[in-house]
Amino acid sequence: MSAQPLTQNDLKDILPPEVYRQAVHQADLAISITDPSARILYANDSFSRITGYSAEDVIGLNESVLSNHTTPPALYADMWTSLKARRPWSGKLLNKRKCGGTYLAELSITPVVDSQGEITHYLGMHRDITELHRLERTVLNQKQLIESVIDASPVAFALLDPTGRVVLDNHAYKKLLTDMRVKEPAHRLLDALAPEWYEALASDPGQCEFSNREMRLDSPGGRARWLSVSASVIAMQSECADSYFCAAGQPGLLLVISDITNLREEQERAKGAALKASLAEEERTSAIREGLSAAVFRLEEPLNVMASAVAVLQRRDPASAEMLRHALDNSREHIESLRQVIPQSPQEIVIRVNLNEILRDVLEVCTPRLLSAGITVDWQPSAVLPPLNGRPLQLRMLFKALVENAIEAMNVKGWPRRELQIRSEVVDDCLRIAVLDSGPGIPMEWRHKAFEPFFTAKNGSGKHIGTGLSRAQQVVADHGGIIDLDESPAGGCAAIVEFRVDGDPI
Repeated sequence: MSAQPLTQNDLKDILPPEVYRQAVHQADLAISITDPSARILYANDSFSRITGYSAEDVIGLNESVLSNHTTPPALYADMWTSLKARRPWSGKLLNKRKCGGTYLAELSITPVVDSQGEITHYLGMHRDITELHRLERTVLNQKQLIESVIDASPVAFALLDPTGRVVLDNHAYKKLLTDMRVKEPAHRLLDALAPEWYEALASDPGQCEFSNREMRLDSPGGRARWLSVSASVIAMQSECADSYFCAAGQPGLLLVISDITNLREEQERAKGAALKASLAEEERTSAIREGLSAAVFRLEEPLNVMASAVAVLQRRDPASAEMLRHALDNSREHIESLRQVIPQSPQEIVIRVNLNEILRDVLEVCTPRLLSAGITVDWQPSAVLPPLNGRPLQLRMLFKALVENAIEAMNVKGWPRRELQIRSEVVDDCLRIAVLDSGPGIPMEWRHKAFEPFFTAKNGSGKHIGTGLSRAQQVVADHGGIIDLDESPAGGCAAIVEFRVDGDPI
C-alpha cells in the first residue's frame, strides 16, 4: 500500500506547538514578532545577542527603537508599501545596538494574515552582516584599486582561460586591437611566439610559458613597434557551484606585453650606422669577388681556344707549339694567382630573423638615394610576420640589390612616375616579399637573362654592366627560396621573393 500524505492534524501530533516555540526561540537568526503597528510582542535569544536588548527591554516598544535614523526614508516607504500589500520585504537597514554601536542588518519581514486575509502580525528576521559588508567592501576596494592600477599601466595584460578565451584585460591591451588590426591580439602574439600554445594550454600549460620574447609590429606608412611578451601559468578558481568542494583550480595563461619601441629605436639608430658601413663593405667585397670571378671565367675562354690551337700546331711546327704552350702555362699561372686573391665570402651564422626588420633596415640605408631620385615609397608590411632562419647580412644584401635595381630603373631623366612599393605577407605557408617599381620594366625576352652577371635593362640596351641581381639570386638559393621577375601593376618590374615558413627549400 502506498503511503498516505500527512494531514495538518498529523503534523500537530508529530511536531507539537512547544517544538515550534523552542525552534523559533533557539534559532540563530534574530527573530521578532510585532503587531500591525510594529510594536514588539516577542524577541528570541539571538535578537538579544545581536541588538543588546533583552526581551524585557523591547516588549511593547516599536521596532524603530533599533533604527540609527540614517536609513533613507525612501527605503522605509518601499518597505511599508510591500508589507501593506501583504508582500514580504527584504533589505538592509543600519541599526543601533543598546550600547550605541551601529551594525548593518539584513532584514526580512513577512506579514502574518488570518483566515479573513487581515494582517495580524509581522514576523521579522534579521542577521548582523557588518563583518560580511566590511569584507565585501574590502574586496571591492581592492578590486577597483587593482583594476585602476592595471588600466593605468602602460604594460598590457591579458588573462586567458583553458579554452584560450581572454577573460581579463586592461586598456593597454585594448589599444593593441587597433594597432594590430586583429580580433584577438593575444592569439596572434601566441601564434607567432609559441605556435603550439592552443593545444598545450589544455593538456600541459607549462609548455606555454616563456619570458621576454620580442615581437615586431609593422603598419603601412607608420612607426614600427616592438613588444616584449612574457607568458606565465596561474591558477584560476572556477565560479561554478559544483566546483565548491574541488580544491584544484583551472590553469590560466597570463600574458604581460611591454612596449619596448623607444629602447629598440635607440638600438636601431646605433645599429644603423654600423649596418651602413657593413653593407657598404660587403657590397664592395662582393663586387670585387664576383667581378674577378667573372673576369677569370672570361680569360679562360681564349686560353682554352689557344690550347686547342697548340694541339693542332704541334704536328706542323713543334717549336712554335712549344713556345705557345709555355706562354699558355705562364698565363694559367697568372690566372691562378688572380683566383687566389679573390676575397672569400664571409660565413654568417644562421639565426631567426624578421624580414620586416630586414626590409626596414634596407629602406633606411637606401633613403638618401630614394630621396635624391624623387621616389615615393609605399611600405605595406604584414603586421605580424613569422621568423625565418637565415643570414641577416646576406638577406639585407639581397633586398638592397632589389631596391637599388628599382631605383636605377626609375631614375631616368624625364621619367614621370616614380613609385616604389614593398609588400610582405604570408601566402600558403610561404613568406612573400614583393618589390614593385613604376619604371619601364623588363621585356619578357630579357627576364631569364636578368640574373646573369653584368646585365641591365636600363635604356633598353640589355647590356651586362652589373652583378646585383646575380648576387640576389644566389642569396635566395642559399636560403631555399625562389625569386621571379614579373610585370608590376604600375607597368614596371615586380621582383617576387618567397621562402617557406618552415625553412624547407621551395
